[in-house]
Formats: sequence, structure tokens, C-alpha cells
Amino acid sequence: MSPLAGKCRQRAKISWTWRKISHDCRLTTMKNRASRDWRVLRSGLIWLYREENLPDKHRPTLEALKATNLKVAKAWAMKESLSGLWNYLSVGWAKRFMKRWLTWVRKSDLPPMRKVGEMLSRHMDNILTFCRHRITNGAAEGLNSKIMAIKRRACGYRNREQFKTAIYFFCGGLDRYPKQA
Repeated sequence: MSPLAGKCRQRAKISWTWRKISHDCRLTTMKNRASRDWRVLRSGLIWLYREENLPDKHRPTLEALKATNLKVAKAWAMKESLSGLWNYLSVGWAKRFMKRWLTWVRKSDLPPMRKVGEMLSRHMDNILTFCRHRITNGAAEGLNSKIMAIKRRACGYRNREQFKTAIYFFCGGLDRYPKQA
């Protein structure tokens, strides 16, 4: 087993928390606003996009919402700025960036963002390990997902040998219909 196993925080796991944060901030904004702003209510999926992946049809709505002083817009800006962390190759620069970002988050008036900031500061060494080695456990997680799908599809196996054979067959790159010689 690699000495780095479990040490490199996967970007997808960190990014996954934004889904809940965005939803919480949007609901808080809707609860606190005296007049219900329907743009905020209907903007749920827009906040999950990265700016470069945002479809053109949603761009005007996002620009209008970013101009407002909404909590969900602040959370989105923090999320977008954190994405720059993954471009650093030097651990020192990445650490400096993280400290500045965590200071911004701690000073914000967004409790969900503070919670994410605390989580990231607890795992800072693992995040910085990614900046040093540029490896993730994404391939292992993908393989595990495929194995669980095989298990679900079969609704169980009689014994371990049949289960192992199914894993080798579906994950081993075998061709179901080999070419005739």
C-alpha cells in the first residue's frame, strides 16, 4: 500500500460540499428577505456551475445575481476563488493561498462557509500533499464504484469465487465476444 494512501484529499470530495453550502445559503437568503426574490429561488443550479462551465443562457442571470449583495453570491465567490488552489505546484505558495482564503472565510458572515473553512484547515496537510504529488484516489474510487454496481446488479452471489470472477470479467477489460481466429 502506498504511503500516500488516504493522504491526498480528492478535489471532488471537497467540491462536493459546495452543493450543500450553496443550498443552505440560498435557503437562508430566501428566509431572511422580506420580499421574496424569485430569481434567488430559481437560481439553485446556477450556483453549482464553475464560471467557465456556465451555459450561455444562464450567464445574464448569474451576472445580475452576482451584482446583488446576497449571501449565496458571496459563498459562490469564495468557492470560485478556492478553485485556484489546485493550480499551485509549490506547497509554500499553496499554503499561503489557503491561509489568505481561510482568513477571508473566517471573517465572513456565512456560518456554512466557516464550517467548510474549519474542515479544510483540519485537512490542510492532506490538501497540500495533493499540490506536492498531484495524485488522487479517483481511479480507486471509480473501480470501487464499478464493483459495487456489479454486486447490486446481481443481487448477491452464492460464493466469493463467483463474485471475484464477475469482477475480473467486468473490470478486467475482457471482450464478451472474442474475435474468431
